[in-house]
Amino acid sequence: MTDKDKLIAAKEKWAREGRGLTGEKTAPAARRLPPGQRETFDFPVLDLGDQPNLATRDWSLSVGGMVENPIRWDWAAFMAQPQTELISDIHCVTTWSRYDNTWAGVSARHLLAAVRPRKEARFLLLRSFDGYTTNIPLARFADDDVLLAHSWQGQPLPREHGGPVRAVIPKLYFWKSAKWLRHITVSDHDTPGYWELRGYHGEGDPWKEERYT
Repeated sequence: MTDKDKLIAAKEKWAREGRGLTGEKTAPAARRLPPGQRETFDFPVLDLGDQPNLATRDWSLSVGGMVENPIRWDWAAFMAQPQTELISDIHCVTTWSRYDNTWAGVSARHLLAAVRPRKEARFLLLRSFDGYTTNIPLARFADDDVLLAHSWQGQPLPREHGGPVRAVIPKLYFWKSAKWLRHITVSDHDTPGYWELRGYHGEGDPWKEERYT
C-alpha cells in the first residue's frame, strides 16, 4: 500500500468514526477556537503526497462554466489584478488551528466580478495541479475574507503550502482552501470533490463541526 493509499484509508476511517467531533454548538462571536480544535504555532503540511513544482511562468488560472466572461490568467495577468492583504485564522479538519496568518493575493470578490457568474450559478468546483478537487457554495466563496493567495507572512507562498497560488477560505475547514489552484468551474449544481466523495462534509463549517457527512 502506498503512502497516498494509507492517507486515504486513514481519513476515510476518521470520517466513519467521526474523529474530532464534540457535539458542541458555540457561536463564533463567543470564542476564537472552534469546537474540537487545538491551537498550533506550526503550519502542518497536508496533501495527497504529490507537491507540484510549479514555476510562476508555468502557472495559470482559468475560470469557466456558468459565467458570462470565462478567463485565463497567467502569472503576469494575475499579478496585474488589484492586490489585497488579509489576516485570518486556519482551522484544519485534523483538529489544529493556526491564528493570525497574513495572506496577500487577489480577492474572490474581484475574481467573481471579472467572470460575472450567471444568476442561476450556485456552486464552484476548485481544481488543483495535483488532481485535487473541492466543492464550495458560491455564497461562501463570495465572502469578503476569501483570497486567491500568492503570499503568506510577507513571503511568496511556499510550494508545500500550495504555491504559487492557493485558495484561502477562512470560515471553512482548510481542506476547502485548495492548494496549487489551476481551474474553477462555476455551476448550478453541487459536485463533490476529492475528500467529499470519501466521507467529508459538503460545506465544512468548523463552527457547526461539519467535518463529515
